[in-house]
Amino acid sequence: MRKLVLAMMALTAAGAATLATSVPAAAHDYAWCVTGRDMGYPGDCSYTSYAQCMASASGRYAYCNVNPRVAFGQQQPRGRRGYQGYQGYRGYRGYY
Repeated sequence: MRKLVLAMMALTAAGAATLATSVPAAAHDYAWCVTGRDMGYPGDCSYTSYAQCMASASGRYAYCNVNPRVAFGQQQPRGRRGYQGYQGYRGYRGYY
């Protein structure tokens, strides 16, 4: 009975250590996507170079395209500015 309790405690400790040290998988947005008839948009985006993408697309009625997530990225929030009034063209040195 004592060996069973020790074994259960060791198993629980090992499980807790495994859960505590595991990290989630990191998502990558690779630069190139294979797009074709049998794939949705944007396709299979798992290629770091155009040559890899073209090698995968060869013979499949597919082509390579830039990953739209990489091409456009995330839009940066724009600061809100109030109306500043007409400033005129600052490079103009003529008459007003």
